Amino acid sequence: MTGAIKSKINKMPSISLSEMDAVALMKRTDTKFVIPLSKLDGLLDRISNQYCVLEVNNKRITTYSSQYFDTPEKRFYHDHHNGKINRLKVRIRKYVDSNIAFLEIKQKDGKGITTKSRTSISDFETVLSSKSNRFIESITSQSLQLEPSLYNDFKRITLVSNNLNERATIDLNLSFALKESVKTFEKAVIIEVKQEGVNRNSPIIQALRNSREYPFSISKYCIGVLHHFQGIKYNRFKKKLITLKKISA
Repeated sequence: MTGAIKSKINKMPSISLSEMDAVALMKRTDTKFVIPLSKLDGLLDRISNQYCVLEVNNKRITTYSSQYFDTPEKRFYHDHHNGKINRLKVRIRKYVDSNIAFLEIKQKDGKGITTKSRTSISDFETVLSSKSNRFIESITSQSLQLEPSLYNDFKRITLVSNNLNERATIDLNLSFALKESVKTFEKAVIIEVKQEGVNRNSPIIQALRNSREYPFSISKYCIGVLHHFQGIKYNRFKKKLITLKKISA
């Protein structure tokens, strides 16, 4: 991350966690983009007067850690790969700078709507507790045999629109860990625009399209699995993987 990016973020008006609750968007549509880090500076130039930036404990670039869970057969990964309409993601997300963590369940339906449910949790769990399993079953109506699958760390900039019910997250310095193996993507930036409904008048979406950047639908979890599990099916992700490698080169 360059000093110019930090400088631009620091010059933007800030918003607190409590103020951002008004745009929590637990039920929403998500539009993702993956761009080279080298383009982020210019993007921020074009949109900085349209957004506020989240500030947590005097930090505007915050640290996130995630622990993903899946079945032994990697059902969640394969459901995404195979294009299943209704699918799940289960993770524990730790907001490092504020020292809080949540067990989170993301459900995507056939209309492209993502619903996120979460409950407070003390920390990562190497084995899901009875309480965690009960929460997962209450949300999904399924009894799932889940185990830790992957760990992920990244830095995040969170923007809140001045005029729309919209948030945008900018994730940098992504790394994925499985035991002693770590894969990093220092030159790739994942941008996710979260809205009540798809609104192409979004300043950040318009700025990205004007730069010939287009939606790139793949999850961080799938990226990590692809790089850590040998022999896993990935034919539907081949083009996306080639694009990601070019950006990261």
